Amino acid sequence: MARQRTTATELGKILHAANQPVYVLDDECTIVFFNRACQDWLGEAAEDLLGQRCAYHSSPRAAGPEAVAAGLCPPPAAAGRAMTATVSLVAADGRTLHRRARFVPLGAGPTDPIGLVAILDREDLSEPVAAETEKPLADEAEPAELHEQVRRFRCEAAARYRADRLIGHSPAMRRVRRQVELAAAGRANVLVVGPPGSGRQHTATAVHYGGRPQGSGSLIPLACSVLGADLIHSTITALATKGPLGDEAAHSTLLLNEVDQLPAEVQAALAAELVGRPFPLRVVATAQRRLDELAAGDRYRTDLAAALSTLTIELPPLTRRREDIPLLAQLFLEEANARSDRQMGGFTSEAMDLLDAYPWPGQVDQLAQVVAEAHRRAAGSAIGADDLPQRLRVAAEASARPARPQQTIVLDEFLAEVEAELIRRAVAQTKGNKAKAARLLGMTRPRLYRRMVQLGLAKGKDRGSPAD
Repeated sequence: MARQRTTATELGKILHAANQPVYVLDDECTIVFFNRACQDWLGEAAEDLLGQRCAYHSSPRAAGPEAVAAGLCPPPAAAGRAMTATVSLVAADGRTLHRRARFVPLGAGPTDPIGLVAILDREDLSEPVAAETEKPLADEAEPAELHEQVRRFRCEAAARYRADRLIGHSPAMRRVRRQVELAAAGRANVLVVGPPGSGRQHTATAVHYGGRPQGSGSLIPLACSVLGADLIHSTITALATKGPLGDEAAHSTLLLNEVDQLPAEVQAALAAELVGRPFPLRVVATAQRRLDELAAGDRYRTDLAAALSTLTIELPPLTRRREDIPLLAQLFLEEANARSDRQMGGFTSEAMDLLDAYPWPGQVDQLAQVVAEAHRRAAGSAIGADDLPQRLRVAAEASARPARPQQTIVLDEFLAEVEAELIRRAVAQTKGNKAKAARLLGMTRPRLYRRMVQLGLAKGKDRGSPAD
């Protein structure tokens, strides 16, 4: 036993003497050792980091040792094979540090890991680079690149306007972010419009908190679709007189969710407080449709629509920003990683194809639910097509089949074809006896003959006389 302790001590001395940062994770991705070079690079005390679990996520809400541990987390695929990747973390002075790391799994095989050794380069990188396995696989670099894009965006969004879910490269989302920054910089009333599940309340929250010190001003939400008219009216009236907020009202926001569903009497009460006199709070409202369009159709007060729509931010449906689906899916995957002991690195190309092909009637919120469900179901280090709900595969198969061309039915022509077929059958059944065919069809013989002529069924000698 003494010999084993001596060996462990000697190994620790060797690792501490190395000028390359080294740290060790156990099978649950918990930090169990790091050498002095790693401690110097991290700037954190050993007692604060030892025992911290590394989760593969990039949440800007993490702080202190938890945030550092998340930055040190290897891609989940590293548990099964040696690979290199970039670790990124925020130093005590606010700088973001990137360093290349080689991860070596410990254990009997890929399915029986007991730990992981990380050996870092001696110098920092100016920019992070994608992960590589010992035998590079083309489809495994993309999840690491998505992870880095998500991490960068969330850190920047958290610092600027706390809107990490407004991620995306699409022109529509770039426009939305510019509008959020513009709205957050002032105190004008803002209307956020979009389909249910598109992130309207999250965007409204970003407008309130953007560019302002944490804790300054209150966000007061009212659910216009579920609260009674009396409660909404009394709340707005109390806020109009500043009430308990006092001086804080100048930095606070009244959030009216689903403002397009306000009853007419509450619209009148709200207009009386907002139109023609100063209201102490900035108002941010959410709606499924633009209020000016509703007002044009006499379904909303024109003066209230104008007062609430000083600035309008329109959130696009997910089908108009499909290029953002990979980043959104990676974002939701890493949020699931942060909540769970199970760690996933990304999606297979087949799974991503299914996500891209789905119509997403529930918008971004539905995508988040699907990813969370797949995260609970998946067994490997990446989410595959079989881990996704069956409805996505059914939708992809249906979309792959060519749609039948739509045929226009001309009623008169259709009825004429039906009548002609009935006459042919009656004549055939009576062996050409038109008198009997007329009785079978419930009409006179002259009328039957006229219809046969009109339908082109009377030919040759039959055209001369209605007689048989």
